[in-house]
Amino acid sequence: MKVAEQIRARLTEALAPLELEIVDQSHLHAGHAGAPEGGESHFRIRVVSAEFTGKTRVARQRLVNSILAAELAGPVHALSMDLQAPEA
Repeated sequence: MKVAEQIRARLTEALAPLELEIVDQSHLHAGHAGAPEGGESHFRIRVVSAEFTGKTRVARQRLVNSILAAELAGPVHALSMDLQAPEA
């Protein structure tokens, strides 16, 4: 399974997002330290989920980091996050 698919599956299961966007930005980091051959190491995600309601930005990031712990310990070198609660 590709890394982006693993990220999508984990976030979907844990957060039931209303919106989920995953962009592989590895090509922007080719040749940099931590950028392996073949990419799938640098991602940008945008998640809108009711699970974020009432949580601070830091709490949202910690939650996502815990959900994606295996990916962050392995193939993912960098993860940019835009984490939003749905508008009331």
